[in-house]
Amino acid sequence: MTFGIFNVPMPTNEPVKEYKLGSDEREALKQALQSFRSQETDVPMYIGGKEVRTDRKIRIAPPHDHRHTLGFFHEGDKKHVEEAIEAALTAKHTWANLPWEHRASIFLKAAELIGGPYRARINAATMLGQSKNAYQAEIDSACELIDFLRFNTYYADEIYRQQPNSSPGIWNRLEYRPLEGFIFALTPFNFTAIAGNLPTSAALMGNTVVWKPAYSQVLSAKVIMEVLKEAGLPDGVINLVYVDGPVAGEVIFNHRDFAGIHFTGSTGVFQQIWATIGSNIHKYKSYPRIVGETGGKDFVLVHESADIDEVVTGLIRGAFEYQGQKCSAASRAYIPTTLWQRIKAKMKEQLEEIKIGSAEDFSNFINAVIDERAFKKITGYINDAKSSSQVKDIIGGNYDDTKGYFIEPTILEVSDPTYQTMCEEIFGPVLSIYVYEPVDFENIVQTIDTTSPYALTGSVFAKDRYVIEKVTKELQNAAGNFYINDKPTGAVVGQQPFGGARASGTNDKAGSSLNLYRWVSARTIKETLLPPKYYKYPFLQIEKNLE
Repeated sequence: MTFGIFNVPMPTNEPVKEYKLGSDEREALKQALQSFRSQETDVPMYIGGKEVRTDRKIRIAPPHDHRHTLGFFHEGDKKHVEEAIEAALTAKHTWANLPWEHRASIFLKAAELIGGPYRARINAATMLGQSKNAYQAEIDSACELIDFLRFNTYYADEIYRQQPNSSPGIWNRLEYRPLEGFIFALTPFNFTAIAGNLPTSAALMGNTVVWKPAYSQVLSAKVIMEVLKEAGLPDGVINLVYVDGPVAGEVIFNHRDFAGIHFTGSTGVFQQIWATIGSNIHKYKSYPRIVGETGGKDFVLVHESADIDEVVTGLIRGAFEYQGQKCSAASRAYIPTTLWQRIKAKMKEQLEEIKIGSAEDFSNFINAVIDERAFKKITGYINDAKSSSQVKDIIGGNYDDTKGYFIEPTILEVSDPTYQTMCEEIFGPVLSIYVYEPVDFENIVQTIDTTSPYALTGSVFAKDRYVIEKVTKELQNAAGNFYINDKPTGAVVGQQPFGGARASGTNDKAGSSLNLYRWVSARTIKETLLPPKYYKYPFLQIEKNLE
């Protein structure tokens, strides 16, 4: 495991399939959707390689058709968390001592399986369980997850190759050990790729994992486990449990062998986890690694030199793809008065073209938000805006949960840059816009930097290179991923390592070697080839004239 002697080549990103009418991939995907639709899927937990079922079964339904039953998953309890930890610790020694290239081979095979025989199945599970359209599912559950698996292998090889110099007669080396204990992967609903990456990236580096996904992502989580098992992942390396968060936390964060958490989710939950770990720090064998990506209040700054069509496209795609349920989604924009009326007219015209409905209808750009709780939270903000004197105009703002949790893409033109929807994360298809006078551009840059506690993504649209350079510098801490003349979403593995700071997380950059370093603990080994046989150094020789 010490040396990367296999010269893993730099991967290329998985090509995105287009699902055009009449294409083979479209037909395969429709068949996979029908397969899930036509039967109720049983979703067990996976602990120590065994499928575990309970008498507590929870219904799975598509967010865009919540009366239809896709299947049921088996909810666990404290006992199952304990069993998952025990399975992980039991598997640890053998897995950690397996030569790294054999661990890598498993995840490379998983990538090939997802790219081939499982592609339609994992995309269909994501479309149905998480209400993503075909394109959003393709770039997530197929392409991005494949990229994570392939690029992480490449980055692991890079890490293992980082070795110290050795003086004559000495051989030095670094051993990149997995962490001592088990890793807890706590994953979100909105990206199947993240759900797959958080446990597998830690496992690639020799760790064993307890994985708890969001309840609204269990259908595609099951497919990930099917892929990993077919790829040859040994029993106990990744243990998948469906338990309530506090139940899992009570067991995991009090366990002596808890070695780290790989998290994506809300800022509030992450801060609570951090506080719990801090209060329990005396209980652990080692200081746990805490790696987390949380929320964002992602901005778009438009300069008066910007191209209007580019801005309109960036805002619509950046704010409303996947119903605004991306951590990186554009949720606040700052537009000069000189451009606003033309941008507003074009956005309104294009939004009227957009179709909303089932993810299974390939003509729909917008689908449903994830569940009833999200629906009520988002529509609460919209209702408040409708009665607020600080909101000058609303485009969209309609919603209906009769069949699915559908919310129209909504634009709020606000008169106050500190209005609540300019500051608070909504996580839905709501874009707040503050229109400023061009002479106030410098002040707006400062407003962007200080309005929100988050610092995940942001973008600037401008043609003036001096403006681009100035904004890039002045907002260097406002976003971990910063985009120039592009929407603030769509980071690609191997191209734009992803993560933010401030309240947005630990900025450990998923999709890079920086993240993998968090899952190893280096040991320096010095071997002296011809050890000295007497204690005296040359300077201790006595000069004769001093005797």
